[in-house]
Order: sequence, then C-alpha cells, then structure tokens
Amino acid sequence: MSSIIATPALFPHQHQDPRLSPSHPSVYPRWVINHTELTCRQVSYNLPTSAGRKRKAEDEEPSADDRMSTSPSPSFHQRTLPAHRITKRPRAGALGRPLSLPRLLETLDADSLRGILQTICQRHPGLGSEIEQTAPRPSVASALTVLKQYESALQAAFPFGGNQSSDYAYNRVKPALVNLLDALADFTPHFLPPHEPQASQSLSFLDSATEIIHHLPNWATFQHRLHKQNAYEEISKAWTLVIQEAAKRAGGIHVQYGGWDQKLAKHNQQSGGKLQEAVNEMSNHLGWMGGQPSAQQHGGRGIDVSSVRQELLSGTYGSNLPVRVGPW
Repeated sequence: MSSIIATPALFPHQHQDPRLSPSHPSVYPRWVINHTELTCRQVSYNLPTSAGRKRKAEDEEPSADDRMSTSPSPSFHQRTLPAHRITKRPRAGALGRPLSLPRLLETLDADSLRGILQTICQRHPGLGSEIEQTAPRPSVASALTVLKQYESALQAAFPFGGNQSSDYAYNRVKPALVNLLDALADFTPHFLPPHEPQASQSLSFLDSATEIIHHLPNWATFQHRLHKQNAYEEISKAWTLVIQEAAKRAGGIHVQYGGWDQKLAKHNQQSGGKLQEAVNEMSNHLGWMGGQPSAQQHGGRGIDVSSVRQELLSGTYGSNLPVRVGPW
C-alpha cells in the first residue's frame, strides 16, 4: 500500500461528557481506538528509513541518552575554568595598631627624647659608651645655647620686686643657680686641652662662660657669695691652662693676634682682679714672644717692657706717674 488511508472524522459520543479533554481515551469508543492504532502501524510501515532498510528493535526503543534528554530537567552547559584562577584576598577591616618606631620618634620633643635615653642608659649601662661614641661632638655654640637656657631659668626664678640679693631671693633661685653652676662646671673641661686641641675654640668658650659668671648676682650674705667666687677661681685656672698650651703650639699665634689679652684684661677688671693668675700667664707669654724684656728710659724713669704690659692688662698703668700742669 503506497497511499495513506484517510482517517474518518471523529465525533464525540452523544452521551460523553463535554468537559473531558478530546485527547483522553475515555472519550472515544473502542472500535475507533483500534482502527486508529491499525492505521498508524500501516503508515509507519510504509515510511522509508534513513538507511533504506527496516528499523530494528533497538531503534524503536529509546536509548538511555534519549530518555535523559526528554527529562524535564534543564540542560546545563559545561563551563571551562581558567588554569590559574585569580582569588581575591579578603581585606582586613579597620583595626587599631601602635605607631612604628620611626613615627614614634618624630612625635617626641628634645626633653622627652632626652629623658627616654637617660632611662635606657640607666637600665642598660653598656649603652652609655655607645651613645657617647655615636653622638656628634658638642660645638661651642651648642654648649653656650644650653648654658643660656640655664641662665634664663635662673633669671625667671627671681621673685617679682623686692631685693634681688636678699636671702629670700637666694632661697627662691637656689635650685636654678645650682643647675647653672653644675652645667658650667661640666662643659668647661670639655673645651680644655688636651681634649680640645684647638686653642681658638677653648678661648671662645671661656670668653662667653666668663661673661655668664659676671651676670651672677652678688648676694648680701658672704656664704652665698662663695658660689660666684668659686666659679671665678675655676674659670681663671681654665684660662691659664689654655694660654700655656697655646704658647706651645704654632708660637702662640692664636693668643698674640686674636686680641685675647685685651679681652682677658677686661674680664679681670669686671671680676675685681679674680682672674689675675690668668692675666699674669698671658703677660709672661706675650713677653716671651716679644723677646727678653729690656729697660727703656721714659720721663727719667726706667720702665721694664713686661711691667708696662702687665700694668696695661691690669688697668693700673699711669697711676703712679706725675701729672704735669701748664704747657707741655
């Protein structure tokens, strides 16, 4: 049979329920169902196969893959992941943490840093020598800056008004006075030979240090005045030592051409002659550089060159000379 038999029109039974679906088998009579199955078999028999041969039994049965494909579950496409997958590290939240050592040192002032270093050196004495070797050498300017700070603290400690040389004022400023004198006693040996080889540096420091001693108050009580007198004695010994060592180096040129003899004479005058030992050493040094003292006649009086220089340095020259009256 090469033609397809037409399927007669199917009409619903007059007693069937019109609410039932037409595709439901219970709506059709039995003979209609049998006739429909027969017709479908004849049609499938006459249809040619893809290879020109009869279908086998395994072709009629769906395979496992077909059964899987007809399942209502959706099909997923397999994704190919990259070989090296980039993973993001979770970022840490805002957490408190202490400052690093360099940042911490930036916030410290000089006083705080000095206190920390002193505390560390007390706990670890071995670090003191290492700090001394690492720290730069103090200059004259830096040392005088520290001394000026102590001097300013002393002036600020005086009570407002009243007698500045009284015992009450001394008791008020005694701690600041002791701090200044202690600092002066500590810095002075640092600029003395042999620790300080340059005479110009030593003389420059002594000049400013002596000026600080001049500014110390003259107390009314004798015991209180001992602080200033002792300071003059120590500074006079320092001047003498520097002059002696300067005379041994380069012919004492720093003392001869630096005008230090005049400065020392002025300091001796302000101190009331308490630097006379240093003035005598300066006179001997300058006399040795000018040669042997020789006597010269001046106004009918024999004058030694060294004695004249000594009188000039001490400020007593001409006090014993007669005063002329009338025309010269």
